[in-house]
Amino acid sequence: MNKLYETLLNHRSIRSYTDQPVSEQELNLIINSVQAAPSSINGQQVSVISVQDRETKEKIAELTGNQPWVAHAPVFLLFCADFFRAKIAAELNGENLAITESLESILVGATDVGLAMGNAIAVAESLGLGIVPIGGARNKPLELIELLGIPEYVFPVSGLVVGHPADLSAKKPRLPQKAIWHKERYDTDLEGLIKEYDQTISTYMKKRTNGKETRGWSQEISSFYNHIYYTEVRQMLEQQGYDFK
Repeated sequence: MNKLYETLLNHRSIRSYTDQPVSEQELNLIINSVQAAPSSINGQQVSVISVQDRETKEKIAELTGNQPWVAHAPVFLLFCADFFRAKIAAELNGENLAITESLESILVGATDVGLAMGNAIAVAESLGLGIVPIGGARNKPLELIELLGIPEYVFPVSGLVVGHPADLSAKKPRLPQKAIWHKERYDTDLEGLIKEYDQTISTYMKKRTNGKETRGWSQEISSFYNHIYYTEVRQMLEQQGYDFK
């Protein structure tokens, strides 16, 4: 079997790390892979801020919703959508930066970050490192922006913790392939597949938590999506220069 395929399918989120540092060479390989990712119009709308200072990581752990692995792991990478360089390019050529007046800029930036972060995850895991994405980077984004000196037209999308795993988490089962692979047309007959997956996840969680948690996938998702859990996102975007019409 292809080694890259094996690495991708063996993914799991790691939340416990050893004290072994991530080397500069390993970080360089990860960032090289970030830059190699495709991007819209070759705009390269991604920047990564690497944080290794213990005190700064502890503050980030607090801002991201008190996630201790952010502080404990040797490296925290913040992936940002970045139109600051595009702003400079516009000024160099006497043009206006109009893209940030459209939601298209958010889709472009988030897509570029997703592609780049996927590369980073694959390379990190291929090196034997563990990772866990941190969506909580959008929990208190205004304070995070101030802490890390992020300029206008740049906004945090997600963090990524990187380190040497202290133990391997159990691999979480995914939805049945039929639920996400639609051939020719979207198949809306998904209720049965979701119920099936609920049972799979319930069994997984029961085993993982020694019977303390038995909720299925639909219950977990519903509990998140019944409210807006990151409430500062719009304010963050407005502060960073995104003025949607």
